Amino acid sequence: MKKLVLIVISAIVALALAAGAVTAVLAWQFLKSSPSDDETEIVYEVRPGMGFNLVANELQEKGLIKDAALFKFFVRFGGQGGNLKVGEYLLRPNMTPSEVLNTITSGKSIARSFTISEGLSTYEIAALIERNGFGTSAEFMRLVRDPVFVQSLLGEERESLEGYLFPETYMVTKYTDLKTLVTTMVKRFLAVYSELENQNQYVGLTRHRLVTLASIIEKETGAPEERPLISSVFHNRLARGMRLQTDPTVIYGKAESLGRIVISITRKDLQTPTRYNTYLIPGLPPGPIANPGKEALHAAMRPQSSRYLFFVSQNDGTHVFTENYQDHSRAVRKYQLDAKARKGKSWRDLNKRNSGSNR
Repeated sequence: MKKLVLIVISAIVALALAAGAVTAVLAWQFLKSSPSDDETEIVYEVRPGMGFNLVANELQEKGLIKDAALFKFFVRFGGQGGNLKVGEYLLRPNMTPSEVLNTITSGKSIARSFTISEGLSTYEIAALIERNGFGTSAEFMRLVRDPVFVQSLLGEERESLEGYLFPETYMVTKYTDLKTLVTTMVKRFLAVYSELENQNQYVGLTRHRLVTLASIIEKETGAPEERPLISSVFHNRLARGMRLQTDPTVIYGKAESLGRIVISITRKDLQTPTRYNTYLIPGLPPGPIANPGKEALHAAMRPQSSRYLFFVSQNDGTHVFTENYQDHSRAVRKYQLDAKARKGKSWRDLNKRNSGSNR
């Protein structure tokens, strides 16, 4: 009797081993074969909270694997059950299940470009953030004004990260969180600033004041080649104790009360006291009014040598620079008070010329 039991048990074990071997062979064949030869790219999203059972079923429904059960078997015995990474992934029906699995556990989510243009303020970036679905503008503004967060990134106490969000094109995923995105921008600023600082002589301003000046230069610049000259005007005025009298600071002062940038200015605005109104306050405002790019930072650090104290727009993105108030007044009458000089002209004309020269 005992011999019979042993024979039965041995048979069962043999069958189990044989079944396991067959399953293993099937799993191996499954892993090395794709559902089809179709090369169509399909965006598959691993959403927060998803498990491999649901993922396997969805992959089969979308024709990205042949057999969800075999896929689960492989995942379970391959020890990758807890390695799913939230994100969007580019898959194809001609990929093998092994390639599919490696992709959705890689964490290399599809990245898209997100561009911050030079001279945008935090108010304007907040609107871009919301428009691109990275969070609400209110969440962004709270984050860039969080004193603990600001201190952790800059190593000093500042009211906000205005001026330190470096303008560039960033590659981001659908699940890039605000904190990570903002941290990336500031780290990029710090890297660029350090590079420029090593290349330029000290001009007697702290980093914060240099960034503040660079932000004003950025906002006043239409023609990129004028940045060093515009910088020289502001440096010269600061050295003489003159007020900077620059319109973009007035606009930023208005934004503090409105909660948004309004690109318009009136005589009343020029006469309304704010922390940023450089027609009324001496020297630089308390902080940046925008986020300057590399060239504006460079211009702030290395102004062109000149005796200019004034500049006035020629209504096409360029300026006339003068050394005294009398010449400045003549330029104002010629280019600003004379309606004929303004008619049909726009700073956009400069952009057209620049794009034409680049072709």
